[in-house]
Amino acid sequence: MTARLNTAQPYAIGLFRIVVGLLFAVHGAASLFGVLGGAMGTHGGTIEAGTWPGWYAAVIQLVAGTLVLLGLGTRGAALLASGSMAFAYFDVHQQHALWPIQNGGEMSVLFCWAFFLLVFTGSGAFGLDRFVTQRTATARPTADQQPVADQTPVAA
Repeated sequence: MTARLNTAQPYAIGLFRIVVGLLFAVHGAASLFGVLGGAMGTHGGTIEAGTWPGWYAAVIQLVAGTLVLLGLGTRGAALLASGSMAFAYFDVHQQHALWPIQNGGEMSVLFCWAFFLLVFTGSGAFGLDRFVTQRTATARPTADQQPVADQTPVAA
């Protein structure tokens, strides 16, 4: 049973990455563009451009969420997203109460840890990261693939 589950692991990680990235990107799009009900507390409105920290958080959510959704630069985007959610929790939520259930920070904590997991697992299946790494690996020959004539030093 374990062996069968292990073979499905890249696909489960890929689906997990897609769902988490989509939810994060949609949250940013709602805050920036007023779609899907708009930013929280604005009754369908948006966050004013340049306001700290909400507007910057929304930009990170949209960009990092989209990159994670596509599986492009997954580890870096997930690290940025995880850090932004840790900041949101400690700067915005924790000052109201200690526990996330008390201070409304459950989503920040869940996103933080979900993205932190993706930093270590990578994009899994279905990600564009795989195509980029395969392409650069085939374009860049290793030392044992280069002809000997190319490895001779050139006298100046």
